[in-house]
Amino acid sequence: MTPHLTPRQRARRTAAAVDAAVGAGRDLGLTVTDAEVLHDLFSVVVRLAPSPVVARVPTVLPHTADPASLAHRQRAELDVTRWLAAQGTPVIPPSPLVPPEPVRRDGFSMTFWQYVPEDRSREPDYVAHAESVADLHAALRAYPGPLSFLSAAEPRFVTEGLALLDRSPVLVGPADLDRARREWRVLEPLVRSRAAFEEAFPGVGLQPVHGDSPPANVFPGVDGDLYADFELVTLGPVEWDLAALGPDLTSAYDRGARRNGMRPLDKDVLGFVNAVGMLRALACLTLAPQLPVLEEYLEPAVAQWRTTPFAGGVAGRAGGGGRGA
Repeated sequence: MTPHLTPRQRARRTAAAVDAAVGAGRDLGLTVTDAEVLHDLFSVVVRLAPSPVVARVPTVLPHTADPASLAHRQRAELDVTRWLAAQGTPVIPPSPLVPPEPVRRDGFSMTFWQYVPEDRSREPDYVAHAESVADLHAALRAYPGPLSFLSAAEPRFVTEGLALLDRSPVLVGPADLDRARREWRVLEPLVRSRAAFEEAFPGVGLQPVHGDSPPANVFPGVDGDLYADFELVTLGPVEWDLAALGPDLTSAYDRGARRNGMRPLDKDVLGFVNAVGMLRALACLTLAPQLPVLEEYLEPAVAQWRTTPFAGGVAGRAGGGGRGA
């Protein structure tokens, strides 16, 4: 089992990411005299002052990520957010001061964004955010670029992560792992194949979606809320963006959907995305050596998962499987 990073090792990683962002920014012609870390969890987010630019440097990555796949994902995010900004959708846009491409330096791959001052006085209103996600979906429906089906589910990462958890039984014991692997045998075909998903859920349309819980990724700008962090943008059912958020937020989304002339959330698809999202969360426990706080964050979710129906109650739609699979 890989040992967990110590606080000193994590500080060194953050410092290295900051140095890489500063160097890359200067190479791109930006004036950088001061670097302020705005956020440091899965990515180090650095303001490159006095330039109105923020660099986002992913630092906690699954073992399945490689430079090519990471750059592909970052290009999709840059393309989608540039397009949304051009349509007038409230997003944090890529910086217009540098080319809209990921930049690799010192082993890091980073993207550059327009700096937006944050209003730290406001508490997030997740119900309002969930309702507004329907507005985002309405805007995304017209996005013309190519996106992969349910890439945000990261099926290879889930498959290999569940295998690796044998070596790290911190929050999940043998019985949990057995259930998780049986669930994944049911769910994986529907994640990997658009045709299998559409057969299981006929009439549920697919469209570009944010990919990473947009109600939790609304940035409180001083001039208004902005959608942010499209790193997992994907083609999928709208339910993917409301996974594991509970009835209050899904009801709020449905209000927004009706306002936009869109369908309400499908309960069966919600069961599916909730189950897939939970198995992805379990796989994320393999990232705990890079980010030890993950174990604390995920412990309540694991406890809740043990009370939920097997495979989100959708086992019969996957062409077999079920509890004994």
